[in-house]
Parts: sequence; structure tokens; C-alpha cells
Amino acid sequence: MFKTSILIETMQEDLRVALVQTHLHWENPIANRQYLQERFQELKTPVDLIVLPEMFSTGFTMTPQNIDEVEAEQTLFWMQEMAKKYKSVVGGSQGFTEEGRYFNRLFCVISDGFFGEYDKRHTFTLAGEDRVYEKGETRLQLEVNGFTICPLICYDLRFPVWSRNVADYDVLLYVANWPSPRISAWDTLLKARAIENMAYCIGVNRIGLDEEGHSYPGHSAVYDVLGNQIAFSQKEEVVTVSLSKSHITKYRDKLKFLDDRDSFIVK
Repeated sequence: MFKTSILIETMQEDLRVALVQTHLHWENPIANRQYLQERFQELKTPVDLIVLPEMFSTGFTMTPQNIDEVEAEQTLFWMQEMAKKYKSVVGGSQGFTEEGRYFNRLFCVISDGFFGEYDKRHTFTLAGEDRVYEKGETRLQLEVNGFTICPLICYDLRFPVWSRNVADYDVLLYVANWPSPRISAWDTLLKARAIENMAYCIGVNRIGLDEEGHSYPGHSAVYDVLGNQIAFSQKEEVVTVSLSKSHITKYRDKLKFLDDRDSFIVK
């Protein structure tokens, strides 16, 4: 069920995270890489993790065949360059082709070129994503500065069994293209995932209008282990937040809710 990649082993009390909430250029990886590189310049202080939205290089397209396959490799190389420049882990998903099959694949990249990857488990049937992209079977778990992170993608948020904290992660992370008509569900479920898993829950959504006429309102947010909202945005910006290891330890030791969780295996 899990595959684990050790990205950065330095132990820290805090994890500094940047949420990049941005417009996206439709099916144009070159323009998106350039635009996001400009957004990165908004970072005024060092961070440990930079998070981009779902399909940040193209928008939520159901026609990945319109995009040259080499662009996915170019985007991964660009992520490596950004990770090196900003001395941070850089994460976000993009369409990726492998042996003639398409995946909505999340990469988390560090400066030496190493990366972990996760393929979206729950492809969005309402948009026909299940007919275009293969679904993933394995969750990814990352170790970044002493924080264990479980990164997932958009529609995964609606499925608490797949998100369940059975491996004692500290941070649950969602990257998304979550549209305006259902944004109240996004807000509610991010908070719920934090509470039920006693973990920080981060959601990074895009903003703006895509070529299919779908509007995205942002609402990128961070919730602590008690479900308190500690960051939120409805505009195009880079939001930075610091997560505390002692906050996690304090309330897990005091409340011990995770000790009563059910044991199960996802097949």
C-alpha cells in the first residue's frame, strides 16, 4: 500500500511550506513553467517544501495527447532545477506518459535530482478522467526534515479510507484543480481529514478560469491536528506557513484518538 522515499533527513522542529496558488495556462507547459518561475520569486524567506497545484503544467486536461510527451520530462527537469535553486522539496502533479498509458502523476523532487512519485488513485469520473488516465495503486510517504508527509491528489480527498492515517504520517497533502461549484466540499473535507487523522492537512488549489469554462476559486488552506484553520487564500499568491512538530506530539499524546483507529487493508 505504501512506498516510502527519504528526501531530507535533517530533523527540525518546524516545517516551512509554501502553497503556490496560481492561474494556469491551458495545455501549455512552457508558459506554465515560466509563469510559475516568476511566482517563485515571491518567496522572501527560505522554505522546506514548495507545493504546486494538480496538473500545474497544463491545467486539468482530458486530452493529454495534445501535449508533446517530452514536455513531461522537461517539467520534471524544471522541478529539479527549482528544487536546487530554492533548496527545497518541490511537489505537484502533471500528466505523464509511460508505455503508452497516461497517468496523473505527482512528483516530489529535491535538488540532487532524486524524486518520489504518486499516481492519482481516484480518477475523477465526472470529468471522464477514469477513461483517460490510469489509476494508481500505491500511496507515497515522504520524510522531510523529520516530518512524515502523505501526498495525494484532488478527488482522493473525498475518500477517507485511502487517506486514513494508518502509518502515523504528520502531514496530509492534497494538490488540486477543485472547481467553484463544489468548493464548500473542499473546505469541509480538508478540515475533516485533519481532525480524523490528527495530522496537519494542506490543500493547494489553482485559481482562475480554464478553457473548458470551469472556474477555480483557490481556497488553498492549512488545518492543524485539531481542525483549526491556520492559513487560507482566495487570490493568486504564494502563502507560506510553518508547521510545528511539537503541536502534533502534544495533542496526539494528550488525546490519543489514533490509538482507537480501526485496522484494515486497502485492496
